[in-house]
Amino acid sequence: MSAIHSSRLHFLKQLAALPLAALLPSMALSNLRSSNGLKPRRLRTGDTVGLINPAGPTWHPVDIEIVEEILAALDLKVKRGRHLLDRYGYLAGKDADRAADVNQMFADTSVDALLAVRGGWGCNRILPLLDYDLIRRNPKVIMGYSDITGLLLAIYARTGLVTFHGPVGISTWNDFSVDLFRRILFEGQTPTLRNPGKPEDELAQTENRVQTITPGQAQGIMVGGNLSVLTAMLGSPYLPDWKGKILFLEEVDEKIYRVDRMLTQLRLAGVLDEIAGLVFGKCTNCGPGDSYGSLTLEEVLNDHLLELKVPAWYGAMIGHITDKFTVPLGIQVRIDAGEGSIRMLEPAVT
Repeated sequence: MSAIHSSRLHFLKQLAALPLAALLPSMALSNLRSSNGLKPRRLRTGDTVGLINPAGPTWHPVDIEIVEEILAALDLKVKRGRHLLDRYGYLAGKDADRAADVNQMFADTSVDALLAVRGGWGCNRILPLLDYDLIRRNPKVIMGYSDITGLLLAIYARTGLVTFHGPVGISTWNDFSVDLFRRILFEGQTPTLRNPGKPEDELAQTENRVQTITPGQAQGIMVGGNLSVLTAMLGSPYLPDWKGKILFLEEVDEKIYRVDRMLTQLRLAGVLDEIAGLVFGKCTNCGPGDSYGSLTLEEVLNDHLLELKVPAWYGAMIGHITDKFTVPLGIQVRIDAGEGSIRMLEPAVT
C-alpha cells in the first residue's frame, strides 16, 4: 500500500468517526432541527397592535371599539390604521391605501404586531404593493384568517417571516381560542393542537370529530389557509415552494362541486403531488346546494386525497368557526392523521 493511499484511508476513517455536526455547515444542521425561518418577537403585556383592514370594509365603527376592548382585555394597546374605516365598494378602501396601512404598520417602531379586523375579499389585490424588504427588516406578528390567507402566504413566501392563521379582530375570542393565542404568541410554547374532546356527560363525541382520510404521521413546514384564496394565487410569485410541506385548508359557503373544482386545480397545478401531509379544517356551510345527486364533501376529499398516500384528515379546528386554533405558517410540525393532531416542533416566536 502506498504512503499516499494509506494517508487517504486514515483521513477517511477519521472523517467517518466525526459527529454529524462537524460535517455539516451550521445552517444545514439547523435545518434538521427547525424551519430556519424568520420569526417575530413574542408578544408582551403592553405591546401595541396595529389594526388593519386589508380586505373587506368595516361597516359599523362600533366594531372597531369592540376589537379595541378585546385587545385591552388581553393587556394590549391599539393603533388604528390610517385607512381602517375607508370603504370602496366591497373593499376597505383603494388598493394603494390598504397596502399603505400594512407597510406603515411594519415600518412603525411603536407597533409590535398587526391584526386584521376582518376578512372578506381584497388581500390578493394588494400583494404587488407591499414592501417585502421593509417587512423582512421589521419582522412582526401578523394574524388573521379567511381572505387574510393572501397576506400570510405572500409575506411568508417573499420574506420567510412566520405568519399566523388565527382569529381576526371581530372573531369570537373565547377561552379555547385565547388559550392557544396566549400560549403560542405570548409564551412561545409549542403545544399540540387537538380538537376539544366530548363533554363528560356524553357517551360518544358528536361535535368536532376527526375524520381520518389516510392514517399516518408526517413532518414538515406547515403552510396553507383558505382554499379559494389560495387557489386564486396559483401561478403568482406569492406562494411558497410546496415540496415536503404540510398543507392545511379551510373553506366557507362553497358548494361541494366548487370545493371539488378547487382541489382539482391544486392537483393539476402539482401542489398536492408535492406535499407531505394535509389537514383539512372546517368547510362551514359547504353543502350540495341545488345539485341533484351531489357528491358529499367526504367523497370529494377521498377522491382527491386517498391516492396521494400521505397522512390526511378532515375536521381540525381551523376555519370559519367559533373555537379556532392559532396556526403558525412557516414552522416545523408533526401531524398524526389517526388522532388528528398537529404538534409544533419549534416555537413560532423568539
